[in-house]
Amino acid sequence: VQLQASGGGLVQAGGSLRLSCESSGRASNQITMAWFRQAPGKEREFVAVSWRNTGRTYYTDSVKGRFTMSRDNTKETVLLQMNSLKPEDTAVYYCAADERIIFSALWQATSYDYWGQGTQVTVSS
Repeated sequence: VQLQASGGGLVQAGGSLRLSCESSGRASNQITMAWFRQAPGKEREFVAVSWRNTGRTYYTDSVKGRFTMSRDNTKETVLLQMNSLKPEDTAVYYCAADERIIFSALWQATSYDYWGQGTQVTVSS
C-alpha cells in the first residue's frame, strides 16, 4: 500500500484546510485509514481513524466537532476536513493505513504498517 498525502499549508486561526490522502496498491475500503500528527519536539499523536471493520470514524477529543474524516472510495482517497483551526493544531500531518489492525490498537502509531510522507499544517495566531 502506498499513501500520498497533500493539502497542508498556512492558515490563520479560525480558518480551514482540507487534507487528502490517496492510497494505491489496495482498495481503500479494504484497509483502515488514519491521520496522525507530529508537532516539533513532540511524539506523533492520533487524530482520526476510519476503521474498516465497522466503517465508523473516531477522533481524538481535541479535534471533535472541528475535524471531519471521510472516505471517497471511488477515488481511493480519504479526506480530513479541518475547521476552526487553532495554533495548537500546527504539526506535520501523516496518513497511515493498515490491513488487519484491531480496535484497541487504532490509536497507536506503531500499529500501522503503511505511512504517507506527511504534509505541514501551520496555524498562525
